[in-house]
Amino acid sequence: MTAFVIDAFEFCRTNGTRDGVTPVADMTRLAKETADASGEITWKAEGGTSKHGFPQLRLSTKGTVQLVCQRCMQPFAHELESSTLLMLGKDDANADEIEEIIDDETIDVIVGAREMDLMYLVEDEALLALPHTAKHEECPDTSLLDSLKSDAQSPFAGLKNLKK
Repeated sequence: MTAFVIDAFEFCRTNGTRDGVTPVADMTRLAKETADASGEITWKAEGGTSKHGFPQLRLSTKGTVQLVCQRCMQPFAHELESSTLLMLGKDDANADEIEEIIDDETIDVIVGAREMDLMYLVEDEALLALPHTAKHEECPDTSLLDSLKSDAQSPFAGLKNLKK
């Protein structure tokens, strides 16, 4: 993945905006979580300042990735879309202080840097948008699951047979 290095504090101070489209294949951590590396992620980063005066960065991602259904073990296209607001601290102590001041669980506070790889943050956001357990809404071919269900005997039926 090509690094896209920004000065995070300057980006936020100047209300910077960057956007782009990155192939899943270029995001090595994301590609490891997918059935194949096809697809692409559309992303946008917007810098700004919070109402408390802290630098903040809004990251949005949207795209389609190929995942493996954990029910039928077949690949399927998963639409991901997410947006998060990150506030930037100068160091760990400052980040902890900002968390206490804003007291909002929906906002993540991270340590910013003068040389921050924006694509690393975009990939993080895409990874966080993946489902915990990937599965179809409705599996297209359940014959394998159905055959396993019909072969399986209830444990209580097995106990009943032992009783005889």
